[in-house]
Amino acid sequence: MDKRQVYTAAAYLCDSGARNGQDLNAAIFAYNHADWYVADVLAQAAQYESPTTLGGENDATPAALQAINYAEGQLGLPYLWGGDGPAAGEEGFDCSGLTRAAYEAAGIPIPRVAQDQYNAGPHVPEDQLQPGDLVFYGTPDNIHHVGLYIGGGQMIHAPRTGELIQIAPYRYAGDDFAGATRPSASAHVVSY
Repeated sequence: MDKRQVYTAAAYLCDSGARNGQDLNAAIFAYNHADWYVADVLAQAAQYESPTTLGGENDATPAALQAINYAEGQLGLPYLWGGDGPAAGEEGFDCSGLTRAAYEAAGIPIPRVAQDQYNAGPHVPEDQLQPGDLVFYGTPDNIHHVGLYIGGGQMIHAPRTGELIQIAPYRYAGDDFAGATRPSASAHVVSY
């Protein structure tokens, strides 16, 4: 790609909503109407960032980086209700299966279901999010979704049936963000 093509693509993305922190996902989707393409472009962009400063945030622990790297490797796999991924002989993950597998790859056991992951804590304020934190949706007593925060306002998650594991903003119009936790090696694991 020559410089003119780069500038043209950048201008198109800006005109499609990527200017000044607007919706980058929608802008990339306008360029190529494929969810897998959006996830692939965002994953490649994340690889250009230093692994210790994902999204400009530099407080990621080595375990959090391992969890993120694992989750990035699952981008493009299908959502599968109750799915625990290829290591379990399944073609995809559900949201909590992905986050559990990511932290398992980092040597940190966490519970299997999103509600138990939320309950396991420790909870962190939204303004103190760091790459590797888990972000939850629903209410504290009825968590229905979880994603892995990767920095820069983005998460990796397995959204729902018919969609692929992808990178997306962790906050979006109409979300029911409930809170965040920071898994650690000292976290107590509750029953699966």
